[in-house]
Amino acid sequence: MKIALLLPNWLGDLVMATPTLRALHKHFGSQAHITGIMRPYLAETLGGTPWLNEQWYFDPRAKDAQVRMRAIVGRMRQARFDVAVLFPNSFRTGLMAFLAGARERVGYVRYGRGPLLTTRLYPERRGRHLVPQPTVDTYLGLAEALGCPPESPRLELATTAVEENIAERVWHNLGLRDDGRVIALNSSGAFGAAKLWPTEHFAALAQQIVDGLDHDVLVVCGPDERQTARSIVRMAGRRRVFTLADQPLGLAVAKACIRRTRLMVSTDSGPRHMAAAFDKPVVTVFGPILPVFSENPTQRAENLILDLPCIGCRKRVCPLGHHRCMQKLPVDAVFAAVERLLEETVAAPSFVPVQTLASHVPLG
Repeated sequence: MKIALLLPNWLGDLVMATPTLRALHKHFGSQAHITGIMRPYLAETLGGTPWLNEQWYFDPRAKDAQVRMRAIVGRMRQARFDVAVLFPNSFRTGLMAFLAGARERVGYVRYGRGPLLTTRLYPERRGRHLVPQPTVDTYLGLAEALGCPPESPRLELATTAVEENIAERVWHNLGLRDDGRVIALNSSGAFGAAKLWPTEHFAALAQQIVDGLDHDVLVVCGPDERQTARSIVRMAGRRRVFTLADQPLGLAVAKACIRRTRLMVSTDSGPRHMAAAFDKPVVTVFGPILPVFSENPTQRAENLILDLPCIGCRKRVCPLGHHRCMQKLPVDAVFAAVERLLEETVAAPSFVPVQTLASHVPLG
């Protein structure tokens, strides 16, 4: 059997798809050849995992015609896939699977693509509105539609020997502690400015962690966040606050470095899911996107969100212009969450699944 997986387009969503990849691999095993079709920038994310036989790269806006839609559809037709599993809900992915001639096309009926599917899943609705569901559960529904037994929602990633060697060099170059006392800060937000917690808040938090918890701080970043990461380090003014900004950058490096940390504080963005996939406790500051979409009972997490009438607007930029959901989320509340999770982690360093804690912080 040949199975094509049209994988999610965002880092966090791809990591939340790993339980589904695990389920498909377990169920079909050596009886299937599984090809993952993904965005090129996500290429390193699944390094070290056993679930895919091949990775193909697809970007509808790429300059390289070989990774645009027409080329990938042609390649899919040549491969003669038996099954295409659609993780994104876009009409485009439904059309690709249909034009490629996959005999079974599995996906959720969204954006008018129902007639293009052979196995149709229907998201839960309340009237005309979709009922918010954890993304990991939504993806697992695709595996269940193909006959896979129930699978744990536990996120999972791995690292390769090459990635670990690069992380070792980063640790040596920066002078980070090698006893585990490193807390990662992630200030990124590819979704848009509305997800960003202020740089000065991250800097103040870094100060409190170094001064009060005797841990190093590592500010992780991608190529587009270098300047913000450097600003956090400069504003923190502590010699035990470091950044990846001037180290080799890429998902492989970030992944291996995150695996070495003890805990992460993050905006609602991809790296926090990477941390969770390595069983790291995560404190997440939320604003435009509600925690329900990333809820996962296998994680040690605290989700902080202000009690505001506009919370969860799902806009990339604050439509009211004040951005209070992030601007007013206090550093002290985040630090307190770090203390709580750190105490639990030190007391029980091995992974113990617990229910995610959601804290609604009053606006003071």
